Amino acid sequence: MLIWVAMNRIAIRREDKNKWERRAPLTPVQVTKLVEHGLDVSVQSSSIRAFADDEYFKAGAAVLDDISEADVVLAIKEIPIELLEAGKTYLFFSHTIKGQPHNMPLLKRLLELNCQLIDYERVIDGQNRRLIFFGEHAGLAGMIDTLHVLGQRLAWEGIDTPLAAIKPTYEYADFPAAQNAIRAVGQRILEEGLPVELLPFVIGIAGYGNVSRGAQAILDLLPIREITPTELASLAETDNIYRNFVYKVIFKEEDTVEPAADGQPFVLAGFFEHPIRYRSKFSPYLTHLSVLVNCIYWDTPYPRLLTKETARRLYQADSPPRLRVIGDISCDIEGAIEPTVKATSPDNPAYVWDPATDTALDGVAGDGPVIMAVDNLPCELPIEASTSFGEALLPFLPALAACDFSVDFEACDLPPELKRAAIVYQGELTPDYRYLGQFI
Repeated sequence: MLIWVAMNRIAIRREDKNKWERRAPLTPVQVTKLVEHGLDVSVQSSSIRAFADDEYFKAGAAVLDDISEADVVLAIKEIPIELLEAGKTYLFFSHTIKGQPHNMPLLKRLLELNCQLIDYERVIDGQNRRLIFFGEHAGLAGMIDTLHVLGQRLAWEGIDTPLAAIKPTYEYADFPAAQNAIRAVGQRILEEGLPVELLPFVIGIAGYGNVSRGAQAILDLLPIREITPTELASLAETDNIYRNFVYKVIFKEEDTVEPAADGQPFVLAGFFEHPIRYRSKFSPYLTHLSVLVNCIYWDTPYPRLLTKETARRLYQADSPPRLRVIGDISCDIEGAIEPTVKATSPDNPAYVWDPATDTALDGVAGDGPVIMAVDNLPCELPIEASTSFGEALLPFLPALAACDFSVDFEACDLPPELKRAAIVYQGELTPDYRYLGQFI
């Protein structure tokens, strides 16, 4: 049996950001593999983690309340500033790469304590593809929650549909139970059809990456007819509209934006390089959608899918729009979906954005779009999400355990994927992230 040479002790900390965070970066089965190959692993005791302390103990890990002896600490969410320790190497989602103001004190403290910070979000391959992520599980849970909210909204309007039977993701015993429930709803739609006043019933998904794939995996459990964005307008005019199917449409960048300069062609690489030179062309689609599910990455230079101004025009018109629900899985506050004015929780997943007052009213009742904006969706599928995440993380841990963090960054023998993700090293911002100094 191969024994890995390890100089660093690895610990998994307990997640304590909120009661919903039950995920872990490694499962007990994955910890067993590390222990069997000679790594020193400890796990901080937790009463809410999806895996019991005893499971980790049987896997060969030391289960402790105090993990201060560890050299490398694995977490999921941000670690409270007061719990950071000098010289440690931390791996977690720091939410700092955009210079997010609420996490700049965290970044500043990591610098002061001469720590290393490796951010999972920046573990990418040579083609800039993320390697360690929860995106697919965000899509899975986000689509279930969106369909749940949709069923409740239609019921509030007095429209009876099979969708009313869908529960929030966290209320299902496990993911297969949720899948079976969605399939049962799909069978009812196939047999009974949807009310005529909802037709054509169209669910649009913005994006085609990991999050979108998860969302589509749930949506495709319903009876689906996929159409293209260019077919949307003609769909509403045809007499051949199916009651027993949900129409699905996927929007890519070329469908949502165009060059700001008239007559210029759309170039995907150009859009990513200079997003400020592009403008949104998405609003004409909104009148044809029953539901919009947002799965795209967004940052300030990029055009929005839906501005507050556009939403006001849509919802303050003489007749109510077809668009009932927006499932904002990406959940950037006032980002791609500008009416996303706050995040929600699994037990209170939605609010109605009031276009007249720019305020959010919890629940599904009221005038305006119903917005599902749960900001921690993968925690609703903690076992499945942790398992997938840990499988992606596991291959990098021997190198972390063997790494000498006392040498200069250039000489540090981390795998290139982890080195690209190192935001802080020995208390300094690494070259790729020195731009963050302006935000601290």
